[in-house]
Amino acid sequence: MTAAVQTIGRRYLPRGWSDFARQLAIWFGFLLAYQVARGIADRNPTAAFENGLRVVDWEEHVGNLFELSLQHLAATSGVLTAAVSWTYWNSEFTVVGLVLLWVYLRRHEHFHAFRNWILAANLIGLIGYVALPTAPPRFYANFGFEDVMLRFGGLNHGSGLVQLAANPYAAMPSLHAADAFIVGISLAMIVKNRWLKAVWLLWPAWVCFAVMATANHFWLDCVAGIAVALVAAGVVYRRRIWRLVAA
Repeated sequence: MTAAVQTIGRRYLPRGWSDFARQLAIWFGFLLAYQVARGIADRNPTAAFENGLRVVDWEEHVGNLFELSLQHLAATSGVLTAAVSWTYWNSEFTVVGLVLLWVYLRRHEHFHAFRNWILAANLIGLIGYVALPTAPPRFYANFGFEDVMLRFGGLNHGSGLVQLAANPYAAMPSLHAADAFIVGISLAMIVKNRWLKAVWLLWPAWVCFAVMATANHFWLDCVAGIAVALVAAGVVYRRRIWRLVAA
């Protein structure tokens, strides 16, 4: 049995079982610490609702709450409603986790930078949640928003572990948007098939549509999330960027 395990490690794991276990410990340790910190960081409903109203006011000043149009579009089809709901629940940890695993196994030379980009963006986002707690659109039914997740099976924001670990006032910035941007850009650069490149380039736009259509983020949250991803890229890839600038 031990020999078989060692053979699998040599054949499929780029740096063996010890490095694979270390990467799992880093990732799941981060997820645990992040969820606990996010859940207890700031539960000040008054400030969160005030900040959410500021987002509404700013968006209305710039144009209008077009997130409502996206919600109405998604509501026209049960398939589309299920698709945006699935995307909201899975685009962060499920998709990101599977992509991390794939990059580790199949494109290992890109793994550490990709992992660090994800971790840096999420740490910056956590600072944003502490400094600027913001209620998501689903809490503003008076503007016409509906919490789509309440009618999506038995999983919603009031469910068991979701309610325990998540901070309901962590809308700004949208880490769904940040993580989707990082995954989409990274895989578009890594994969070889041009059709897959196109799919991954569209992934950030689809995720942003999904989180707005489910009333979990304003468009301004998504813009802030992408800005966080760009700042994190500047930190992680600073040496490469500096070489390009200096060339």
